[in-house]
Amino acid sequence: MTTKGHISQFIEKYYLHFNAAALVDAAKAYEDQLNSGAKMLVSLAGAMSTAELGKIFAEMIRQDKVQIISCTGANLEEDIMNLVAHSHYERVPNYRDLTPQQEWDLLERGLNRVTDTCIPEEEAFRRLQEHIFKIWKDAEEAGERYFPHEFMYKMLLSGVLEEYYEIDLKDSWMYAAAEKNLPIVVPGWEDSTMGNIFASYVLKGELKASTMKSGIEYMTFLADWYTDNSENGIGFFQIGGGIAGDFPICVVPMLYQDMERTDTPFWSYFCQISDSTTSYGSYSGAVPNEKITWGKLDINTPKFIIESDATIVAPLIFAYLLDM
Repeated sequence: MTTKGHISQFIEKYYLHFNAAALVDAAKAYEDQLNSGAKMLVSLAGAMSTAELGKIFAEMIRQDKVQIISCTGANLEEDIMNLVAHSHYERVPNYRDLTPQQEWDLLERGLNRVTDTCIPEEEAFRRLQEHIFKIWKDAEEAGERYFPHEFMYKMLLSGVLEEYYEIDLKDSWMYAAAEKNLPIVVPGWEDSTMGNIFASYVLKGELKASTMKSGIEYMTFLADWYTDNSENGIGFFQIGGGIAGDFPICVVPMLYQDMERTDTPFWSYFCQISDSTTSYGSYSGAVPNEKITWGKLDINTPKFIIESDATIVAPLIFAYLLDM
């Protein structure tokens, strides 16, 4: 049996009640899932890549602690942006105090703010745009179509970005995923910088919309993947809320109800890290039990909700799973 490291021992000793206890319970149940042969989907909402979650999430991928990812288009691209433009990012610790004029000044300097961190437009967005457009165009001219994440994998593995690397490659979760050709689902990819850029080329007549595989195709891909991999169960570890979580979790009721495959197993584990308080009509603020009524979770599915900041909680859970 692997001996747990100091971080794991610390949280087991001191994280005993309330959200702290939920963190430990969720981590242990995640580990139990993997030990029983189940697979795990991790969903990334918000700006987890800009929060540099890749520093530990990449190791989760390398050590096979996650088998499939669902993420927003922003998380897909922002990990690569951090890889190639890290030194050009600017932190704004006093972001709560900024005036509209100060926000405008950031815009004029080409700095797009995400809470306390500004992404540099020229070094991040435009640097990727130059290379990804060629990959999109080459695929179209060859009569090929791919998913958004597959185009990103092609760009990373081609080596065209190597001259720009500004962080240790092992800290990029997208590179770790590309090396393993890990399946990724990116619902609503159009709602991202690269998605907007792709749409602009379609508007200009330089690319066809059909060159990019669609969200419906992502759902059908996920349906096949779930069917092929659910023999020992598939767990659902959700960071944040929104479409990155809601889209993939719906594959189970779709298979069970709409496809009438009544032997489809429910998700075998569910944990959500969210600072969204329980509220009216909110997906992110819904308690896990509500998902039972939608045919997503079983009565006996282990369910956890940790109401806290994912940038604090997720690294601790991952550290536990990595025996740190």
